[in-house]
Amino acid sequence: MTTPNHRITVVRANLHDPLHAQALVDLLDGYACDPMGGGEPLPPLTRANLAQALASRPGTYVILAFCDGQAAGLLNAIEGFSTFACKPILNVHDVAVAKAFQGQGLSRLLFAEAEAIAREIGACKLTLEVLNGNTLAKAAYSRFGYAPYALDAQMGQAEFWQKLLD
Repeated sequence: MTTPNHRITVVRANLHDPLHAQALVDLLDGYACDPMGGGEPLPPLTRANLAQALASRPGTYVILAFCDGQAAGLLNAIEGFSTFACKPILNVHDVAVAKAFQGQGLSRLLFAEAEAIAREIGACKLTLEVLNGNTLAKAAYSRFGYAPYALDAQMGQAEFWQKLLD
């Protein structure tokens, strides 16, 4: 895709390529430092090992956007499974667009590629989590066709919970 001032390319990352591996780490670190990503840089162990760890995990997809050759956006997705539908699910785990490249439609392009992957693997749906206060992201996800879900309207919307382990 080319915008009036920029050439944008979206690729499925080859994490054995040092350029792609570095783009993954740099973009994710930028996101981690933002309040929406927790406000802390990635730990050195993560920076040193993330690309190799993701490359070794089947069902993991890293999508990168480059703007004029510079790493500009990232979407990490991990395959799960729906027992109800007996089909794969593609969970969008991380989405990041570097501040310098926000507002150029990169997230739309990243999500379009994630949807293409989901269709290729026969997924029944894409899922994601979003912070309640991240109104910009929620508005974008809504424009892309995502919505909160409920199995039964009387039981309310699903929530994403966690338990941290040592």
